[in-house]
Amino acid sequence: MRRRRPAVALALALALGSVLAVLAAAPALAAGYRYWSFWDGSGGGKWSYATQGPSMARPKDGSVQGFRFSVSKDAADQAAQPRAAADFEAVCGSTAPEQGRKRIALVVDFGVPADAPSGEAPPQDAPRTVCAQVAPEATAAEALASVAKPLRYNSAALLCAISGYPGQGCGEPMADAPAQPSAQPAKGDGGPSAGLLAGIAAVAALAAAGVWQSRRRRTR
Repeated sequence: MRRRRPAVALALALALGSVLAVLAAAPALAAGYRYWSFWDGSGGGKWSYATQGPSMARPKDGSVQGFRFSVSKDAADQAAQPRAAADFEAVCGSTAPEQGRKRIALVVDFGVPADAPSGEAPPQDAPRTVCAQVAPEATAAEALASVAKPLRYNSAALLCAISGYPGQGCGEPMADAPAQPSAQPAKGDGGPSAGLLAGIAAVAALAAAGVWQSRRRRTR
């Protein structure tokens, strides 16, 4: 009876070591994405992370919409905001209203060189501000298209480029994204695959079976 205990302990130790080794080999989750984030202007010139995509949002006359290209989290409290204030008067104050049209203040921030894809650079350093005058039923995407073509989308309707920037890529995950104090990401986050998780479950099951078998023998 006692001779079996060292063998069982060794088997459990090996099983646990296998589980830890598999977990250590699992790729780290993506820390962020390189993408265009979409923002709603709120009172006091502040920004709030948009809850709808630009192709679905239909801003009212007097609204401010922001777009920021960066490598950051896809989360309201961690994504990089546009670096200009959400100030309608500063952008559209000098644009006279037109009957049957609405004015939308747009802030387009192309980001910083560190966030640019390899071989590319932001087309300008400071955020671009422009007042779009569009039909009352126009979406934010249509307002953006009226002043910042060409736009590029992927097959999932994710906004990939504004004014042709960037020329490639679309919401790709970044494993070493920097923390942002202040961009609709691609699917897949670089996490453990289904096969890897199944392997972990199998090792754990074998360990549990060993414990059960040991206890069964001792009760005989």
